[in-house]
Amino acid sequence: MFENLSDRLQNTLKKLRGQGRLTESNVSDSLREVRRAFLEADVSYKVTREFIERIKTRSLGQEVMGSLTPELQIARIIGEELTQLMGNHAEKIRVAPSGPTVVMLVGLQGAGKTTVAAKLALKFRKEGRSPMLVAADVYRPAAIKQLQVLGEQTGTPVFSMGTDVSPVKIAEAAVKEALTRAHNCVIIDTAGRLHVDAALMGELQRIKATVSPTEILLVVDAMTGQDAVNVAENFNNDLDIDGAILTKMDGDARGGAALSIRYITQKPIKFISVGEKIEAAALEEFHPERMASRILGQGDFQTLLEKAEEVFSEDEAKALERKLTENKGLDFNDFLTQLEQIKNMGPLDQLMDLIPFKNQLPVKNLEPDENHLKYAKSIIQSMTPAERRNPPLLDRSRKLRIAKGSGTTVNQVNTLVSQLRMMNRMLNQQAAMAVPELGPKMGSLPRPKRKARKSRKRKRRKSR
Repeated sequence: MFENLSDRLQNTLKKLRGQGRLTESNVSDSLREVRRAFLEADVSYKVTREFIERIKTRSLGQEVMGSLTPELQIARIIGEELTQLMGNHAEKIRVAPSGPTVVMLVGLQGAGKTTVAAKLALKFRKEGRSPMLVAADVYRPAAIKQLQVLGEQTGTPVFSMGTDVSPVKIAEAAVKEALTRAHNCVIIDTAGRLHVDAALMGELQRIKATVSPTEILLVVDAMTGQDAVNVAENFNNDLDIDGAILTKMDGDARGGAALSIRYITQKPIKFISVGEKIEAAALEEFHPERMASRILGQGDFQTLLEKAEEVFSEDEAKALERKLTENKGLDFNDFLTQLEQIKNMGPLDQLMDLIPFKNQLPVKNLEPDENHLKYAKSIIQSMTPAERRNPPLLDRSRKLRIAKGSGTTVNQVNTLVSQLRMMNRMLNQQAAMAVPELGPKMGSLPRPKRKARKSRKRKRRKSR
């Protein structure tokens, strides 16, 4: 997501290093690169032109503020303008003051409405709501069956009346059913078309007039580029949408639609969807200021923290804190728990993008490999309970057995042991800085004792 745009912007900012102040010359050179980067990222020409003009007006002649270099100065300006372009702040789905909250999903065929409906239902369930999915797509083959399967995966009931009833009557009956069964959230999955047409809009307008949805959310495929902006403009003109959800953001390295839709429609982007898996991490609230930070390569620590809070229970956090406070190192049981929780936070490559200033880390070409987690888990699960609790027991014969049992090599087992030792050493240093009196030796995992061996020289002397 935004990979190309982010790389181009960061390279442009690097060229400003060593400059004493922002001048018309270096600003013009930088903005020329920014303009090219935006257009290549599929940002609309009108949006790009006005964006560049605002940055130019703010940048020209500005002295370096305090300790800010020209590079950081213009990065700050671009970040603020990007945030404003995308909407300044996150906007949540409104809750109906009375009756169920009705969310109507609209969009073209193939945008991912059905999958988004299930992701929204899962999100609402985690928030303590009681959602109900409505199968109002009576045209696409197997659309109803797909929604029912996704409903089973998320534990959400699906309301359906078959394919012989009009979508308007289905939506109306669904809202009445929700009132009867005490569902406080109704998600209507409407039919898509291959292009915007009068029949589609007429049907959606009749559903809107009948059930008065709390929110009409347009589901847009981010990979369609400029066409996504045209679709959003047409739907907004006919339905007066309340916001947009961008799908397939993990499959598009350009992502210009996110920078254009908000400006063109003046309606917020409420969520971005990544991947087809139905999980909490797959639907993310859209925060303009955090997205601007990601684009500039500054990461998104707040989102990373929120993802961690979602998967780490309070009891687990307290148990880990207690163990560290008592000056006890982590064992392989703790390590396995951490690996499983990291996996639940989402794909590793997406988590890496949230790390602040990832490109400035000493490790270059950092490519996360999901197989490393899989091998580590296999190795730990091949250990005995005693070996997990007490890593120093792992001598060569045990490591050989574990490697055979996990389908790995002794070198991979040694690497995992070294990683645990390094993790404990880092925690040890942090604890020592925070609480000096702990003076821990948490990182010093003792190595397994080996039997004393007589050297060849001693054997020779003895034989003589």
